[in-house]
Amino acid sequence: MIQDVAARLAEICGAAHVRDAGPDDEVAAAAPRWVAAPGTASATAEVLRLCADRDLTLIPRGSGSKLDWWTPPSQVDIVLDTSRLAGVWHRPPGSRTVRVGAGTPLHTAQQAVGRAGWRMPLDPPSASATVGGIVATDETGPLSHRHGPPCRHVTGVDYVDAAGRLVRAASENDAGDELPHLLCGSQGALAVLVAATVRLQPVPADRRWVRRTVHTPLEVRDLVGELTVDGLHPVAVELDLPAHAAGTVRPSQVPPGGQLAVLFEGEPGPNRQRAGRAAALLGGDAVDTARPPVWWRRYPFTATDIALRLDVPAAHLHAAIYAVRDAVGAPIGVRGSVGTGLVHAVLPGSTTPERVAVTLATVRSVLLARSGSCVVLTAPAEVRQAVDIWGHRPGLPRLLELKQRFDPQHRLAPGRFTGGS
Repeated sequence: MIQDVAARLAEICGAAHVRDAGPDDEVAAAAPRWVAAPGTASATAEVLRLCADRDLTLIPRGSGSKLDWWTPPSQVDIVLDTSRLAGVWHRPPGSRTVRVGAGTPLHTAQQAVGRAGWRMPLDPPSASATVGGIVATDETGPLSHRHGPPCRHVTGVDYVDAAGRLVRAASENDAGDELPHLLCGSQGALAVLVAATVRLQPVPADRRWVRRTVHTPLEVRDLVGELTVDGLHPVAVELDLPAHAAGTVRPSQVPPGGQLAVLFEGEPGPNRQRAGRAAALLGGDAVDTARPPVWWRRYPFTATDIALRLDVPAAHLHAAIYAVRDAVGAPIGVRGSVGTGLVHAVLPGSTTPERVAVTLATVRSVLLARSGSCVVLTAPAEVRQAVDIWGHRPGLPRLLELKQRFDPQHRLAPGRFTGGS
């Protein structure tokens, strides 16, 4: 059967685009058998039909930048490489959307639409991310403060379901289902995305960053609140607070601190006025500059760290950060979109599973009363096996219903969906 499957994949994708999987193809330490890269949507559908006929499991992969996130799959036979499902197809003149192949790197798509003065309001930290990967994980960046997550800008999707049927869906189909939004953040566990139609907006004429040194989460909360009250309407509000920024220092020393950065976009004159007002409002050492800080749009963790994603209303974010620090018993690094309340906290990879479990329990108890959540993005295998990756998910019954509806045999990314389904 193994040789038969490999031969059939070669027929569908071409022999040059099918190979045995290797160590670099592992998905959160789970080893697949094959990697297949279909070149068309119809070939993708044939691969899915093969999986249905032979009861094989499959995981879609764009650039692979987020394959080690969340829970490992319970099984994976085929990694479906979407790199050949690439392209940027412009709509008629006057349209403010663009249709992009799932395997298209975001920077390539942005360059294509940028030549006509447009951009997609997507800016995730994953430098190599594909459009399909961004949609499948709903990966946000600084621009989400003003423009919202990727899901908000997807107006249509082309996808292949678990039975191998190719479907094109707009924001609302005849049944009233908002399929594009359902597939956002589904991590390839409901269907395989082959293309997405995304809204465009004009490229801003001017961009200014206001940067200020900060030392504590409480200070950050107060400064962000000032920006809101003043009605400056920033495009992004980001924080970088390294572990050393809150380290123990002698009273005579000034702690090095972290940095709050606020982005403004618009026409040059009014935009520079807003940035100047913001710098004056933030006080301290606030400066107005045309260049982003070096950490802008970069995750604070590496593959060997334990990364927690904290998502809580911005007014309560300081409580979540303090809860993590108290539970760990040491300073921890934090970076992310404090204006929306979504940041990443970093624990050393050497933190024991027991300590991580205690930390999660403590933080989640704090967040539960504040309508927040804490999810483990990355961690060593022994930690993943010992802790609850997802925590309490209020919408879990609905999500499990969707999984059963789209993929009743659990062939697509089994175990990767929210809640481990």
